[in-house]
Amino acid sequence: MSLFKRRDTTETIPPTPAPAPVAQPKVEKKEEPPDPMFRPLEPEPPGTPRQRGFISDRDAALLRMQLQIADNLRQKFLAPSIPLDLPLERTPELEKLALEKLQQLIGSSNFRLPPTISQEEFIANVLNEAFGYGPIQPLVDRTDITEIMVNGPYIIFVEKNGRVRETGFKFLDDDHVERIIKRIVLPLGRTVSVDHPLIDARLPDGSRVNAVIRPCAIDGPNITIRKFSKEKLTMNDLLRFGSLNEDMARFLEAAVVSRRNIIVSGGTGSGKTTLINILSGFIPEHERTVTIEDAAELQLRQRNVVRLETKKPNPLSPTEVTIRQCVVNALRMRPERIVVGECRSGEALDMLQAMNTGHDGSMTTIHANSPRDCISRLETLVLMAGVDLPLTSVRKQIASAIHMIVQAARLRDGSRKVTNITEIIGMEGETVIMQDIYKFFDEGDGPDGKVMGYHGPTGVRPECDSVFKQYGFNLPPSMFMKKSAV
Repeated sequence: MSLFKRRDTTETIPPTPAPAPVAQPKVEKKEEPPDPMFRPLEPEPPGTPRQRGFISDRDAALLRMQLQIADNLRQKFLAPSIPLDLPLERTPELEKLALEKLQQLIGSSNFRLPPTISQEEFIANVLNEAFGYGPIQPLVDRTDITEIMVNGPYIIFVEKNGRVRETGFKFLDDDHVERIIKRIVLPLGRTVSVDHPLIDARLPDGSRVNAVIRPCAIDGPNITIRKFSKEKLTMNDLLRFGSLNEDMARFLEAAVVSRRNIIVSGGTGSGKTTLINILSGFIPEHERTVTIEDAAELQLRQRNVVRLETKKPNPLSPTEVTIRQCVVNALRMRPERIVVGECRSGEALDMLQAMNTGHDGSMTTIHANSPRDCISRLETLVLMAGVDLPLTSVRKQIASAIHMIVQAARLRDGSRKVTNITEIIGMEGETVIMQDIYKFFDEGDGPDGKVMGYHGPTGVRPECDSVFKQYGFNLPPSMFMKKSAV
């Protein structure tokens, strides 16, 4: 029913004249300066393989010159005793010496700088070849890039603000890429060779690196760098990004402090490691925590932390130490919590055993697309341990050990959000019973292409609420009452 009565009249009301249009001042749209990270892509000659790409003769000649000068600098003046495959620390003294020698070279009559490059850019490129990671060093230095993907010597993509785009940067050839891979891997005591073509490593800042060389890499050696922010993200940052809301943040804090066993589940690039880093910040300072990873990425701030990393075989030391071995060993180190960077094989069984034998409050991450898929994935990983267990027994172990699944996802607009906080409440028959406490309600796309929606409770009060109260968290019922979008 309308709140206003319709006017019952037959008189004619003259229309109100429209106001004269007011001339609006023209606002000149300022064009943003081009980002030097994205260079114009050259048209490829006919017949060029799409996944291989190409480099022009002009660019190849420039790169070859920069490499030769950088190698001469290192071998004659900077570090004659250090092989070119190893990194060279960029100290102020060595950088000053390199600049002096480069200035002398550029000022000599025998040297001619190509007209396609400025002197400043040329010097920067040579220094990057001498001290850093060559053509990708400017990308590594950028704080707004979250992923660097070298698909081969001539195709390099980056992820920025959730979007993937080709940069136009290039290496000289396959050997050039492999040299940079060795500079990343060799200082960590890992091997790069035809017999060991698959490599996991990390940069000094903790960024994760995966590389594949020939013969496994068909279109040329490739590098994938998952960059981490130099400033560690906090829960306030996730709130600011809209990855979750304040009630969810408070609930997760209560879950960690109350020693709930948590699995962070999600797809590649969904923010699992970032989320588990933030959750680990709620672990009380006095509790002894052991972290176990393939390549060290976790950055716990507490003092009572022991960090373990797997060991890959190499010619000098052919033995291998796996995550599973580290988990078994961690049980002898008097841990109160165990944090595994990622369960991807039989170590899932040992992790469940640890959670079931007095190490409450442990955490790990798993690749899965939903909380229900996470349970199925766990079952598969446990069976990969080589232990002949009935599936029902495996599910009982999971239902007993895991208290909560936090599902992270990267949505279609590139944003990362916590889409589910799911509690595991036991078994019914042969089925693991789960209930969503919070979730992200997707309402489609907005006019700007951004995903519309909101985080909110499902209206279910968690069974772990009584445990929260034992640890001093008296969460109000309003936190779990279903709400509509604001």
